[in-house]
Amino acid sequence: MAEVVLENICKTYGNSFKAIQNLNLEIADGEFLILVGPSGCGKSTALRMIAGLEDITSGHLYIGGRDVVDMAPKDRDIAMVFQSYALYPHMTVFENIGFSMRLAGKKKAERKQRVDEIAKTLQLTELLDSKPANLSGGQRQRVAMGRAMVREPAAFLMDEPLSNLDAKLRVQMRAEIASLQRQLGVTTIYVTHDQTEAMTMGDRVAVMKGGVLQQVDTPKRLYDAPVNAFVAGFIGSPSMNLFEAELSRGTLQAPGFALQLPDTVLSERPALRGYDGRKIVFGARPEDLYDSTLASGRDHQAIPAEVVTVEELGSEHVVHLRLDAVPVDSGDPDAVEELGGLSNAVARFEPASDVHARSRIDVAVDCSKLHFFDPETHLAIR
Repeated sequence: MAEVVLENICKTYGNSFKAIQNLNLEIADGEFLILVGPSGCGKSTALRMIAGLEDITSGHLYIGGRDVVDMAPKDRDIAMVFQSYALYPHMTVFENIGFSMRLAGKKKAERKQRVDEIAKTLQLTELLDSKPANLSGGQRQRVAMGRAMVREPAAFLMDEPLSNLDAKLRVQMRAEIASLQRQLGVTTIYVTHDQTEAMTMGDRVAVMKGGVLQQVDTPKRLYDAPVNAFVAGFIGSPSMNLFEAELSRGTLQAPGFALQLPDTVLSERPALRGYDGRKIVFGARPEDLYDSTLASGRDHQAIPAEVVTVEELGSEHVVHLRLDAVPVDSGDPDAVEELGGLSNAVARFEPASDVHARSRIDVAVDCSKLHFFDPETHLAIR
């Protein structure tokens, strides 16, 4: 096991494209860190630089206290699990897992003992004589992990290992990988574009955009205290609703409604007072917008909305709404405007709600849970 430290890491390609800009990260010994972000944000490039598969233009990379920038991949004491599994099709599961030990000249008895231990941990014992073609996607992924584990590396690097699996299997494998990582205690850096994976698996999550690290924190802190509108919009599913409004004497004024901010909000965010009389961006999580007819006993204000469509999921209704307010782009290049622009907000209603498409309703808002951002920089207002 080892600490992994990135100091001012940059990656510039021959066409002057800056894929990574001054990336600074410290991954503690035994930590499970998730690198997440939209397509093209630089997360896979960063992982490949740690692995030695991409040259580092400038900066320092330490694994276990050693600067490995000029070291070959084989000398960095890391193991990588790829999206495509990269198993040898002509070899059995046993041979795939033990391949690196065979290359290292380990004796047959030692190889068998180690592979048997790993197979037991990964529940692959009954499949050791099988070929990859006869395995399910989840089983292949476990074999790929076993091949990485057999080397007992200082760190695991995982590049979107679940993206080829179906939705149900992804949920199962998320839990298995997180549990296995805790059991092994190996420093792990895991790349994904799926923020649900990021929020459910990692000790900390590093959010990237355009080659720049935006925020690194625990999943809860990322969700509760995003540093900017991009992180706010990217983390969470459905994503945070962001709108433009004018702040006037503690009241948010939008074209179709006004929201009076509680005194606690203004006292907890003293910088808000400097925006009086100015435009501001405010955000509301879908779970903080709810059916006003079911809001008895809750401290809330209501805003008028049109229901565009309702997704009844059993445990909740995901309600797509049209509000008379100007939506704000969070800067996520992968974001797709809901229903071709017919809706500009998403809410989570209780299953008891009987709202239906094309109806006009009052949506209750928990103003104590709102987030606020500068309209120019999109930085959070504290």
